[in-house]
Amino acid sequence: MMATTEASAGLERVLIGRSPAIRELRRLIGQVAPSGVSVFVNGPSGSGKEVVARAIHELSGRKGGSYVPVNCGAIPRELLESELFGHEKGSFTGAHAQRQGRFEEADGGSLFLDEIGDMPHDMQVKLLRVLEEKAVQRVGGRGQIGVDVRIISATHRDIDKAIEEDRFREDLFYRLAVFPIEIPSLAERAEDVPLLVDHFLGKAGDRPRARFSNDALDRLVAYGWPGNVRELRNVVERADILFPDQMLGGEQAELLLVRRGRLSAAERAALWQASEPAAEAIPAAARIDAEAAPSPLLLDPARGVDLRTVLGEIERRYIEQALDSSSGVVADAARLLSLQRTTLIEKMRKYDVRAA
Repeated sequence: MMATTEASAGLERVLIGRSPAIRELRRLIGQVAPSGVSVFVNGPSGSGKEVVARAIHELSGRKGGSYVPVNCGAIPRELLESELFGHEKGSFTGAHAQRQGRFEEADGGSLFLDEIGDMPHDMQVKLLRVLEEKAVQRVGGRGQIGVDVRIISATHRDIDKAIEEDRFREDLFYRLAVFPIEIPSLAERAEDVPLLVDHFLGKAGDRPRARFSNDALDRLVAYGWPGNVRELRNVVERADILFPDQMLGGEQAELLLVRRGRLSAAERAALWQASEPAAEAIPAAARIDAEAAPSPLLLDPARGVDLRTVLGEIERRYIEQALDSSSGVVADAARLLSLQRTTLIEKMRKYDVRAA
């Protein structure tokens, strides 16, 4: 009973959350880990497939053996066979010495084949033979080398579609998927976002930590998280850099969620400016009446003009008018001003203007 309790506590430390989806995932891992069977993990990119694979290894009887991860999609196809099965000296150009493959390294432990859906078809055939014979043959070698390895594989691809389109062997899938596990996307367990934020903030070390207000957390919970937990971790780390020891509101959280590919030059500038203390609002005494403001075409050399104050006041007034006209809807006001929403948010922050 104590071992079961310790295992459960360990899973809660690495698989953060209280949602029904994450509790079910922890339950499945706890059941399959001691069994030793092959596990097939499916889930979107960034959802934590390797975290699940490592947890299965740590809770198994193979914990004392090696845990060897291999990203099948990141290794060139001409090198994948050597990477997995090893090679003999002189077996190909550049093979200057004998080399063990990942199967031999994982002997007695677990081998995690990540992104196995990207494995070339000819390698799938060779992998199937290794799983059936429980032995590998190095590239350029003749003898068989027995291996005792637990296989944990994962992919973000639609494996059923890949099988239908003959891009993935069905017989290999059944060898790998004795116990299939589906990881939920972060959007499917959005209620876990605040706990994950606290977890990632706890990894900030001695750096001043950003803090998220309830409004900021609400924005994060409502976001779709296409990059899943990995994207959330990046957002928290970015917040720590841009807003050290500051309390983030909803507007700052919204700005952090802008994906890089959609940033304009103005938005990038606004993002970096956001790391500085908020600019003070223009004092009422310094505000210029529209009729009294010097005409840009009739500059009085004797008086001169504080151009930054004049332009700032004009900009502030237009922002206030746009917000009034749009009933405080920032997105509509941004369209009236021909600005991106995130750019308008930063200008509102600069001038201390609030939506109605």
